[in-house]
Amino acid sequence: MAGGPWQTDCVERPLSRALRGLGGLVGAHPWPFLLLPVALSAALGSGFHLLPSRESNDIEAQFTPRWGQAKIERSMVRERFRTRDAERFSAQRLTTEGTFASFVAVAAAPNHTLLTRAAFAELLVLDAAVRGFSAGGRGYAEVCALQNGSCSSPNPLLSAVGGDPARIEALLPGLTFPLWQGRVLLGFFLGGVSVGPGAADNRSRPLQAAEALRLVYYLQEDAPAPREASLLWLKSFQERIPDLLDSLGLASVRVSYFTSLSRQEELEKNFKTVIPLFSITYTLTIFFSIMSCSRLDCVRTKVWAAAFGVLSSGLAILSSFGLLLYCGVPFVITAANAPFLILGIGVDDMFIMVSRWQQTKVKDTVVDRMANTYAEAAVSVTITTLTDVLAFYIGIATAFPSIQSFCIYTGTAFIFCYIYNLTFFGAALALNGRREESNRHWLTFMKVPREAEESCGSSYNMCCVGGSYNDLTGAEFDHPMNEFFRNYFGPFLMHPWTKVSVVVLYLGYLSSSIYGCTQVKEGIDLRNLASDHSYVIQYYDWTDEYFKEYGPRVMVVVTESVEYWDSSVRADLEGCMELLENSVYVDKHLSESWLRIYEGIAARMSVNIDDPNTFIGNLPALFSINPESQLDLQISATRFFIQTVNVITAVDDRNLLEQLRGLAADCKIPLIVYHPAFIYFDQFLVIAQNTIQNVLIAAGAMLLISLLLIPNPVCSLWVTFTIASVIIGVTGFMAYWNVNLDSISMIILVICIGFSVDFSAHISYAFVSSKQQSVNDKAVDALYRLGYPIVQGAVSTIVGVAVLSVAATYIFRTFFKIMFLVIFFGAIHGLIFIPVFLTFFGVCRRLPDQEDPGVL
Repeated sequence: MAGGPWQTDCVERPLSRALRGLGGLVGAHPWPFLLLPVALSAALGSGFHLLPSRESNDIEAQFTPRWGQAKIERSMVRERFRTRDAERFSAQRLTTEGTFASFVAVAAAPNHTLLTRAAFAELLVLDAAVRGFSAGGRGYAEVCALQNGSCSSPNPLLSAVGGDPARIEALLPGLTFPLWQGRVLLGFFLGGVSVGPGAADNRSRPLQAAEALRLVYYLQEDAPAPREASLLWLKSFQERIPDLLDSLGLASVRVSYFTSLSRQEELEKNFKTVIPLFSITYTLTIFFSIMSCSRLDCVRTKVWAAAFGVLSSGLAILSSFGLLLYCGVPFVITAANAPFLILGIGVDDMFIMVSRWQQTKVKDTVVDRMANTYAEAAVSVTITTLTDVLAFYIGIATAFPSIQSFCIYTGTAFIFCYIYNLTFFGAALALNGRREESNRHWLTFMKVPREAEESCGSSYNMCCVGGSYNDLTGAEFDHPMNEFFRNYFGPFLMHPWTKVSVVVLYLGYLSSSIYGCTQVKEGIDLRNLASDHSYVIQYYDWTDEYFKEYGPRVMVVVTESVEYWDSSVRADLEGCMELLENSVYVDKHLSESWLRIYEGIAARMSVNIDDPNTFIGNLPALFSINPESQLDLQISATRFFIQTVNVITAVDDRNLLEQLRGLAADCKIPLIVYHPAFIYFDQFLVIAQNTIQNVLIAAGAMLLISLLLIPNPVCSLWVTFTIASVIIGVTGFMAYWNVNLDSISMIILVICIGFSVDFSAHISYAFVSSKQQSVNDKAVDALYRLGYPIVQGAVSTIVGVAVLSVAATYIFRTFFKIMFLVIFFGAIHGLIFIPVFLTFFGVCRRLPDQEDPGVL
């Protein structure tokens, strides 16, 4: 460790020398470095023809934890309880959501009831249309799930009227809610209900009105052939539903629809909607890059450098994605965000290198100018690339495959961005330098005079005269923005009162961010996987509005064979059921237990079921009274059912899952709780844990990289401080911008670790490398050299993702929101907070014996 105990340049110095040598080599032989990346991109880019076969957008597989507990429990339930869709179908006993078409009908007039003759007449017409639909030569009756030899009822009230809509008004005085006739649960089928006073246990309140009614048509899926036929029928039916509803001319009811295929198909459509946005982004990025790098000098302008810088990012996308597609890496819709991010971030390094090139001596050879550019700028670029790539690759360790896909594609693309910036873009910069060296026009490539000619007009001198530079420094004239940072912004920021204001501003930022962190919500709403204009949104809205009171009907599965004839075992099992029923999310009056029914039958028959033979021998009596009990009794396991209520928000989903699993674990009898919705609820238990884990690991890795590559440990700690500060800010302001912590936003939180380093690392490295003596002068010098490139990088990244703000899909809008927060807060830290905070610690400097005269 040269230069004293506080200096850590053992990696930075040799890296700088190596990159200096590479810069000189690129400057001496630019054409191979320009053409080889193009050829490689063409070869790897051919992998895009594999994209259709690599797409993997299965919602359950990609957006739920890979090894979620509910998936394990589902396998266990499937092994012990076989479904019988073609014989005795039971919706509450499904281990999946099932294959179905569903309709939610609401009264056409607000606050009106559907329990009228007119409404039921139209509902019966809708029901007849569904039953009369056929596809592939199969009618509904051939693919429907069967119950007692006929298609299962889509709604018990529809079956009760028997085709006569007038009967609903006759039935109404005898209808009770939520239980009807003592065992039919109407809570799932009726919404927006009005009830009168009822029994003390609230199981049979008189039903007076209902604003919404749900119809669910289940199809067979428990064998390969019926499943294939059902899917064929359902796909055709889903395509025809809009025309079907229009043809019915419904007046008393409004209808929304949904099928078991809808969510998946809507997600896959989202990918197609974002493709046109990428062309807009690419155009905007090229325009911004060219405009921000343009100069009025027709020789010194960096139009071609900017254009090739954007092209370099495009080649990186082509190469990385093509390579991964050849390698068989699944392409999930979340990875469709990557090109926008890569394009925005990829040009940041270009701005740094162009800025550094402009500060080299004009009279030096192109080889020397390239060497000097690489010696410092490329080290800074290396630091940020390492942190970005590491952040992405650490994200691969998450439990969510959708995040893994995004991180693999984006991290690999950044590696190619780095390689192509040092080769392809470097070669373009060198060739542009040769043009400048021979004083040629940027467009015509003709030699032009350096000095204005009085005999020629002002227009000619503006367009056809160029190549001037600063005689005092020997470098190009500073860009006006560089002058702004050196002469105005930097000195203003270093004023004592400004520093005090910055500290107060930071404390306000930190306190509001910390408060926001306590308000952020967790979990992804499955409706957000569809576009805003999708037909499923209306279905979700009405479901949330009318059917939230009654949640999942949860299976309570005894996982081992126990001696039910033992009274103590039955007492323990009853104790477990009561424990679960006492949960705030469970209605104890709506449970279903074959054992309770059996004990009641035995009591009425005066049969002692404490004897094994008697217990087993009298089970047929139970099956004759309650035939569905046969579906719940197996040799190795049995199951019961509890009804959840008031599971409204994602917090309720998580609390319900934690409560029920905790209560089940405390039981003396080995049992589990399961419902197909728990597959998605599992994300709420791991999303925060995964995020915190990845953030801590990545932050530690960032600290290590900073210590190795920034030659001062205290400044490296400031970089790590920036990581924590930006993450807190982004997470806190997510709550203010109505963004949940879910598998989508978690992606950005993980990568924001890498991006939050970029701006502060550039400024910290420039601060340490500055030859100025006072800390204030060092800060001003760092802002002078890198303030404008940071602004360019921040704006280019926001431009790169800005078009996603108008996307009709939550996934892409969320990506924009969080990336905007990351870049905005990162830039504020790099341009305001970090320069001020660095001045508080005068040890952040490079000692004289450590200075490398070749590193500017």
